[in-house]
Amino acid sequence: MTPLVVRGTAPIMSWSPQRLLPASDDTQMRLLDLYRHTDAKLARAFEGRRDLATLARTGGIETMPLREGEAQPNIGRIREYVGNVASTAAKYLAQPNGPRVGAASFVGWDTHINEGAAGGQLAALLGALDEAIAAIEKTMADAWSETVIAVVTEFGRTARINGTDGTDHGTATVAVLAGGALKGGRVIADWPGLRPADLHEGRDLKPTIDLRAVLKGVLRDHLRVDEVALATSIFPRSDDAKPMAGLLA
Repeated sequence: MTPLVVRGTAPIMSWSPQRLLPASDDTQMRLLDLYRHTDAKLARAFEGRRDLATLARTGGIETMPLREGEAQPNIGRIREYVGNVASTAAKYLAQPNGPRVGAASFVGWDTHINEGAAGGQLAALLGALDEAIAAIEKTMADAWSETVIAVVTEFGRTARINGTDGTDHGTATVAVLAGGALKGGRVIADWPGLRPADLHEGRDLKPTIDLRAVLKGVLRDHLRVDEVALATSIFPRSDDAKPMAGLLA
């Protein structure tokens, strides 16, 4: 589907790889719970297929064989998928008559289970994201000097680990900007702290910067978007979120 952030009256084009990623265990559990409440027959079929796959794995039958060098299931495929999306988008964006704005949506960051900053889901996803940005830089070539990438997410994670070695839905998070047009190499933050008394509602990192201010700064100084349009059309009723200055080189 076309990401919501680029839907509108302007003409757009969309693309996705032919080979889609398999659903994560967490996604499968959520779907199964949904189907149990809405379609019992589909739930039984889904559960039966999942059980067969589990039996195959425990019996030494790998239904999706790992490729050489893969540390654990799906990591190599995740990196291949994300890198493919990123480099293809960059090919379009690098063309002189190509689009000026691109958006990519990557699922799988809902790390309720086995999050693992060093060796779990998060480590694999961050590695894939790192390689994707490198692929964009390489593919953009000379156009990289005029490029800004904004990596954002719709919510953060909790400050404490849950019972399944993951984190649940939180509040504040981090946004990452990359690209040759940036004044980079910095961390811009009003760090609130992680002591229990400093947490938002006693569980989440406290938000201190409005993400709209960051994006407004990029749009105003990079794409020359009018501030009135930013506060009314692009981010309605956002007068209090002033564009962050000094992000661009």
